[in-house]
Amino acid sequence: MNAPKGSEGGQAPAPANWPSGAPPPAPGSLEAGLQVQASQVPLDCPPGLEYMTQIDQLLVHQQVELLEAFVGFETNNKYVVKNTLGQQVYYAVEDTNCCTRNCLGNIRCFDMKILDNATREVVHLNRGLRCTSCWCPCCLQKMEVSSPPGTVIGYVCQSWSICFPKFTIEDASGTTILRIEGPMCTWNICGDVEFDVLSADGNTKVGKISKQWSGFAKEAFTDADNFGISFPMDLDVKMKAVMLGACFLIDFMFFERSGNKKDQKKAGMVH
Repeated sequence: MNAPKGSEGGQAPAPANWPSGAPPPAPGSLEAGLQVQASQVPLDCPPGLEYMTQIDQLLVHQQVELLEAFVGFETNNKYVVKNTLGQQVYYAVEDTNCCTRNCLGNIRCFDMKILDNATREVVHLNRGLRCTSCWCPCCLQKMEVSSPPGTVIGYVCQSWSICFPKFTIEDASGTTILRIEGPMCTWNICGDVEFDVLSADGNTKVGKISKQWSGFAKEAFTDADNFGISFPMDLDVKMKAVMLGACFLIDFMFFERSGNKKDQKKAGMVH
C-alpha cells in the first residue's frame, strides 16, 4: 500500500475568518468535508471528522517558514492536510510560545489545533514534555488526541526500543489498536522514509506514514516536510485522527530542525 505523493492545485478565496498565514483552500475543498451522506456516518463520529470516514489516505504538507530558513529562528509549525486530489481538508497549527520553541527545539511540549475549512477546531493534540531516549524508558513520548477538543479519543505512545522507533496507537481506554515501527536510520538521500503501520499484534502491515523526499533545496535549507499517511478504509475514524496526530509527533521527533541543525540524521533511538 503506497502513501500518495503530493499534488498542487489552484486556490479559492479564503473565508473571512480563515487563520492568518494559512494558504487559501483549493477549489472544491470547502465542500470536500460536507459531501458525506448522513446515513454513511457512524453515530459516534466526532463532528468535523465525517469526511475521514470515506478516505484511506491523507497528505500532510508543512509550510515553509522563511524566517526559519534564513536566520534559524523557530516559529510555530503549520501544516496543510489534503486528500489525494490535492483538496485542502484540514489546516493544523502549533500553539507554543517563543521561548519553548527556541530553547527546547524538537523535544518541546506543544498543543496543536487542527481546523476544518470552516475554521472549526475539530481535533486537539497535546504533547507533554517527556524524554525520547531509550535510556529513559519510564518517561517516553506520549501525545493525547481529543475530538472534539476536551474529549479524549486516543493516544500516541512511544514504545521502548534501542534500534527501531516504535509507537502504539491507543484508544481512549488505553487499548492498543495499531502499532507503528520505523527504520533504524530515519534519513534517506533522495528517497522516502517509511514508518510501517501494523495490526495490534504486530504481524500484519495495514498502512504506513511516509516522510516524502521533497527536493534537495527544501531538504537542505528548511525543515518543511511532506508526509503521506495510509490506513485501512474501515478503520475507526477516531483512530484515523490519532494516526494524523502520530504523523505530527514523528515529524517533531525525527525531522524537526533545531536552529540550523538537522535532527533527522539519527540511527536507532540511542541519542
